[in-house]
Amino acid sequence: MSNLFNKLYQNNTIIYKVILFLITTISVVYLFPKGGQFKYDFNNGQLWKYDNLYAPFDFAIQKTDEEIVIEKKEIDVNSKLYFLYDFDIEKSVNEVYKKRVSLLQKSDSLNLDQISRLSRVGQTVINIIYSKGFLESGSQDRVANKNEIVAVRKGNEVEDFIFKNLLTTKNVLEVIRINFEKEDTLYGKKIMFDLLSEVIKPNVFFDNDYTVKIIDNEIKNISYTKGRVEAGKLIILKGDFVEGKKLAILNSLKSESESQVWTESHYNWIILGYTILVALALLMLLLFLKKYRVEIYENNNKVTFIFFNVFAMIFIQTLVIKLNLDYLYVVPLSILPIVLKAFFDARLGLFTHVLTVLLLGYIVPDSFEFIYLHIIAGIVTILSVSELYKRASLFISVAQITLIYMITYFAFSIIKEGNASQINWTYFMLFAANGLLSFLSIIIIYIYEKIFDLVSDVTLLELSNTNTKLLRELNEKAPGTFQHSMQVANLAEAAANEIGANSMLVRTGALYHDIGKILNPLYFTENQSTGVNPHNDLSPRDSSRIITDHVIKGIELAKKYKLPDRIIDFIRTHHGTNLTYYFYMKEKELNPDTELDIKGFQYQGPIPFSKETAILMMCDSAEAASKSLTKPTALSVSNLIDKIIAKQMADNQFLNSNITFREIEIIKKVIKKKLMNIYHLRVEYPE
Repeated sequence: MSNLFNKLYQNNTIIYKVILFLITTISVVYLFPKGGQFKYDFNNGQLWKYDNLYAPFDFAIQKTDEEIVIEKKEIDVNSKLYFLYDFDIEKSVNEVYKKRVSLLQKSDSLNLDQISRLSRVGQTVINIIYSKGFLESGSQDRVANKNEIVAVRKGNEVEDFIFKNLLTTKNVLEVIRINFEKEDTLYGKKIMFDLLSEVIKPNVFFDNDYTVKIIDNEIKNISYTKGRVEAGKLIILKGDFVEGKKLAILNSLKSESESQVWTESHYNWIILGYTILVALALLMLLLFLKKYRVEIYENNNKVTFIFFNVFAMIFIQTLVIKLNLDYLYVVPLSILPIVLKAFFDARLGLFTHVLTVLLLGYIVPDSFEFIYLHIIAGIVTILSVSELYKRASLFISVAQITLIYMITYFAFSIIKEGNASQINWTYFMLFAANGLLSFLSIIIIYIYEKIFDLVSDVTLLELSNTNTKLLRELNEKAPGTFQHSMQVANLAEAAANEIGANSMLVRTGALYHDIGKILNPLYFTENQSTGVNPHNDLSPRDSSRIITDHVIKGIELAKKYKLPDRIIDFIRTHHGTNLTYYFYMKEKELNPDTELDIKGFQYQGPIPFSKETAILMMCDSAEAASKSLTKPTALSVSNLIDKIIAKQMADNQFLNSNITFREIEIIKKVIKKKLMNIYHLRVEYPE
């Protein structure tokens, strides 16, 4: 049992990667659409590149979404409007009218016969009005065409009316006026006109709920098919254009085929296929890291970070598709290569982006167009995005990415449609929104730095500020070392620019590489201003230990000040496993007969494991050695640099740094040129 636990402990990083791999694979497969894949790829206006296609089974021809929308609009526009006839209002009006009329009294201006006659005429008016229907004022503008036929619900019965035959307030007043026109008593007409105007109320109202209910029922009964294709019938010939009715039939066949493939009996097989494809893509990513980015592969934190970003992009894209497919291209996938380039390098960023886009091809419609668009945009992102700490640089890069999206989509559109008249200009707005959302990469990078303990160029810029607490302390306690670090930083930055390495990273690493000298500054020659050398009182072995300890103490100091691991790497590797040669030879002189243990005079390493750390080793040694030249000339500087770097190469110091001989030669030329500029003497002017 103890052996089992020992093996698990020794292989915990591999076990972690396997678990991470399985979790990511399962999560991505879960997000995949629950449908089969049609075996033919086609687009509107393209030639049918396959053999003649015959219907494999009977299926219905589906209407397009546009046809369904048009049909629904026609139902909405042409549907009959429903109004409600309220019998209770007619009954109530009659009761109130009779009561009010009974209160009329005989007077000098109105006798009993006139009251009786006026009462009968008033009742006739009420009957006329309610036989036609009195429309309430709020319902009078519901119909644009007054000749339109509407339906009036009277209890359980529905009658059709010409809308203009329903009475409005104006019509009611006209009916009252006409019916009392022949009456000879002006006083009586006035009384009845006022009475009827107060008593008569509208009894026909627009019935919105019932109208909507009828429209909804009609929409529910819409047929989503427009014909049927029998098995064995020819659908399309090889070389025919995919358009019109043929396109509709092919889309229907695709939909039916995918639904038939995704059945309960096929479910497990399809899931297995999806799992294999996703696992292969993620496995390629792991193999890439293991072969070309070993330091990342061995760091589980960084591997988790990369897998998390891949899954996050797939999740966000899937979520947008499920919510609204129209916003497919608003998701800023270019954030992925921007983030990975900021923390790692361009090659890893592009490789991961391509794999992510390939996986998304199973989720989106028009997968080829989607994949082509985003891969081209990803390449432009890698080529254009640099120096994230410069806002103008990021703005220009995002503008270029957005422009590429638009140009590529324009090309696809004219290929599909054959002209530019059918281009959906909404997509250009989506691409613009995509570009704006890409600026979120700055915020995301900051958050990732805190969560995953990573460092980006933005952080490197902050650390390279010589006003930071640690660099100020270096300047105060070891001013010579500080000046040396500044010179090395300038050399290393220039060399990194020439070979395409991360100049901001190497410059920042150079500024901090000798911070261990803060603790014993006087034991290093650049800080000895008085001419007193404390090494004179020490044995060569003790002096060597003090010199080599500045690396260990520098690492401890860096961790105390919470410097990122990428900066600590420069402190750890800038001397590699070199010897403190001066003290080694001095000890040898003092003890010629004793066999010396070389490890006692050797830095603990490790040797540089990146181009940037290799650059720092060369520049650090060259700058320090150049101080020993009493009369620096072009030849002496050149010979010195060649000798130093040749010795480092002979000692295999660059074995793990992935740097080429050509790049080393370029770095040597840069160092020589810069050092000659530093030691260039002015012409001595006469006094």
